[in-house]
Amino acid sequence: MGAAGQHRDGDLGALLAACDAATLGLAAAEPDVIVVVGGAAATAAYDGSAAGSLREYGVGCAVGTGEPVLPLSLTVGSWLLRRAGLAGGRARFQAVARDTAVADCLRLGDELARQAPRVAMLAMGDGPARRAVGIEGAADPEAERYDAEVAAAFGGADPARLARLAPALDDELVVAGRAAWQVLAGAAEGRRLAGLLRCAVARYEVSYLVASWDVIG
Repeated sequence: MGAAGQHRDGDLGALLAACDAATLGLAAAEPDVIVVVGGAAATAAYDGSAAGSLREYGVGCAVGTGEPVLPLSLTVGSWLLRRAGLAGGRARFQAVARDTAVADCLRLGDELARQAPRVAMLAMGDGPARRAVGIEGAADPEAERYDAEVAAAFGGADPARLARLAPALDDELVVAGRAAWQVLAGAAEGRRLAGLLRCAVARYEVSYLVASWDVIG
């Protein structure tokens, strides 16, 4: 294995470790409800026992009970909750259509945050997948600018900054996470927050960011 391969495998390890740390942080908050929000083809709500599978992606992983109904984002979110021992009655799953308007995302986030006195949210969504044009690893300045904006919003626990992300760029930059992030922004609006950007990597030409927000007042 060459140095580049070692670096890329290290990125995956760092990404998973950051995801585990973030979900364990949700457990430490002792929420009444944990809502996993993820981008999908259509908006839909699922209960904590809903099933999902990664077999169509060549990965022998399944979660929940019954026929798989969860979209990819929520399947991965459910898998992360189970790694942290958080699966069960407290979990709820919310798919949000990737083309949902900003105002509707914010409204949905506010509604989800009002489900219980203490609500934790795990927002699942990929950053730009347009990392290169025809050449693997080649820089894409527009995608990098978008990444920097999202990273600043997550690291600074700035829901208003997330709310300003333009839906018009979703198709142009192949962004799958914008709607889910703006649901998070709606849930967090008006709260004093502390943010921690745990990881920011690009793998298979897709950007992945992991961050934690804690309510401090």
